[in-house]
Amino acid sequence: MNLLLQTSQSDLQAQIAVTGSKSETNRLLLLQALFPNITLANTSNSDDSEVMQKALKGKEEIVDIHHAGTAMRFLTAYFAVNEGREVVLTGSQRMTERPIKVLVEALQQLGAQISYEKEEGYPPIRIKGQKITANKVSIPANVSSQYISALLLVAPKLQNGIELTLVGEITSIPYIKMTLALLNDLNIQTSFEGNVIKVYPKQEVETKVMTVESDWSSASYFFSLAALSNEASIALSSYKETSLQGDSALVEIYSKMGVETHFEENKITLVKTPNFNFESVNFDLNNTPDIAQTIVVTCLGLGIGCHLTGLHTLKIKETDRLEALRIELTKLGANISVTNDSLTLVASKEINSNVKIATYNDHRMAMAFAPLALKVPIIVENAEVVSKSYPDFWNDLENLGFQISEI
Repeated sequence: MNLLLQTSQSDLQAQIAVTGSKSETNRLLLLQALFPNITLANTSNSDDSEVMQKALKGKEEIVDIHHAGTAMRFLTAYFAVNEGREVVLTGSQRMTERPIKVLVEALQQLGAQISYEKEEGYPPIRIKGQKITANKVSIPANVSSQYISALLLVAPKLQNGIELTLVGEITSIPYIKMTLALLNDLNIQTSFEGNVIKVYPKQEVETKVMTVESDWSSASYFFSLAALSNEASIALSSYKETSLQGDSALVEIYSKMGVETHFEENKITLVKTPNFNFESVNFDLNNTPDIAQTIVVTCLGLGIGCHLTGLHTLKIKETDRLEALRIELTKLGANISVTNDSLTLVASKEINSNVKIATYNDHRMAMAFAPLALKVPIIVENAEVVSKSYPDFWNDLENLGFQISEI
């Protein structure tokens, strides 16, 4: 499905309910599988979370998680400690190209039985669930934080918990802290000192309702819309001023790009700062790589330059996001260069119109480029990919006055 996006709106006013955080939901779904007396509220309606839920409840030997990277990492750990269960964990063509070796080797250090069905280091993998008694393991600190969170989430059910040593400089600390905070909410004891994380065993937790905060990554597109508008007052629910999600850094980042964030009860309101003086921006996104695409597209729309660093994990996402950004932004007329872990955009006032944006089966490519329709008509190819994390995205844009037509 290719969509033409255009709008004559320059004043954006709306109230939008954003679905629960995919990151929190998938962590809590795994914890609920380990501790069935937990009840969840405001869970994500994303494809990824639905795939995760189906895999945890299913009894099949072959578990196909399609494009859901978080599910691949979390379920690898879950099935490794699910004593007596044997599964083959697989996914889409792109998933079979995304590395899993670091996590597999960490689980094998603990005594897990995991083997590769095809190419070593990549799915599909065969997992024979074991009782795990070893508790000391090390893992490179600069890998995807999902590998680390996968180990931490299953740790309470291990006979001796886990003592995890992170080797090197740690990436995406907010996501690790989110995992530990959710464990702490269930009165599971943890510690994180220096490069060593400990999670202590706990066989049962008390009955509890866990409410998922709305997704800050999804909110990023509305920050971009507010920045690119002439005037904006966009209310989003449900958000907390003290969030577990690293992408809540959007509040500070977009304050430097002309957007004020007002917190009130359980919502935020994004307001365009009048007469804001725009300048080129530099951000280290080591802790928040998922919002890089949104930020660079915003900068293109504002006609300002940017230099973004800390992006090394983007190469192993749904697509190589750095290369995808280089290709698509160049089509729009941008002067952009990328390295293995950084991106530089040169300021320019010209944007090519009616450009077809390829999405590479990546939900964030589709949503990050959509706000540019405030400046020029654009065409988003395979627009249905948004269902991976935000199925209602196009409807919510229409509520903001966008004209969206299938072509």
